[in-house]
Amino acid sequence: AALLHVSKGMMSFTPIDPPHFPELWEERKYLVSMKFAGALPIGTQIIGIEIPPPSDGRYFVRDNGYSDTIKKWDHMITIEPTGDGRSAYEDRLDIDAGWRTPFVAAFAKAFYAHRQRNWKKLVDSGFVY
Repeated sequence: AALLHVSKGMMSFTPIDPPHFPELWEERKYLVSMKFAGALPIGTQIIGIEIPPPSDGRYFVRDNGYSDTIKKWDHMITIEPTGDGRSAYEDRLDIDAGWRTPFVAAFAKAFYAHRQRNWKKLVDSGFVY
């Protein structure tokens, strides 16, 4: 639900296999179809969820995904409690899309900026998961 919410307006993801997203991500591969702006189909992709063990008080979620066009979409999310009831959140992304890499990277940068704005709005609204 959080992925769909923070992506809304720029990207939409429709689960194919399994046919529904879980309430909480589980370690497995999820095949999704994607649309830009909710209307323009841009293909399918594997979201490859891995949950590495916590380290030094930091928590991680990794999407080790790929598609026919993007050979490597290695997205590591790091979440670290700041001690004041808040958390620091960091995205790191390693992409290999061959000659398309600069275009995919520019799109990813715009997408993550959009997503961060939506995360901020969600948090500022008092959202509690």
